[in-house]
Amino acid sequence: MPFDSANLALHVGDDTDTVLKNRASLNCPVDPVWLDQIHSDIVLDADSENLSLQADACVTRTPGRVLAVMVADCLPILMTSEKGDVAAVIHAGWRGLAKGIIEATVARLDGQKLMAWLGPAIGPCHYKVGSDVRDCFDGTGFSSTGSFDDE
Repeated sequence: MPFDSANLALHVGDDTDTVLKNRASLNCPVDPVWLDQIHSDIVLDADSENLSLQADACVTRTPGRVLAVMVADCLPILMTSEKGDVAAVIHAGWRGLAKGIIEATVARLDGQKLMAWLGPAIGPCHYKVGSDVRDCFDGTGFSSTGSFDDE
């Protein structure tokens, strides 16, 4: 089945030309930095690194640079400093969270006072989390009571 109505991802097997047209239809002022997201703790510095690098977060200090993050059942997180001189996007799936993607991103933001926005994400009524996932977070300060179902 083609994803030709709004697909922005090149990694799902949709027609590349269609995906590029969908991306162009966003009318961004400049081409966004699109991450090849791999559920990791890798943070890309969009101002100095190879933009084809696989990563799950991206940071910029360049005014006007557009950062993109794609999610299905993962959580998109947007961050900026209070001054607005640095911005970041994070693809926060459970594997990336367990590996420390948020902490790795915050570390790249030079100890500044930050603001964060959480985007839409899947909830427990639609996504069963098993004990294998829960066990990844035991002892890390995350509460597993009430949020996870045992299999």
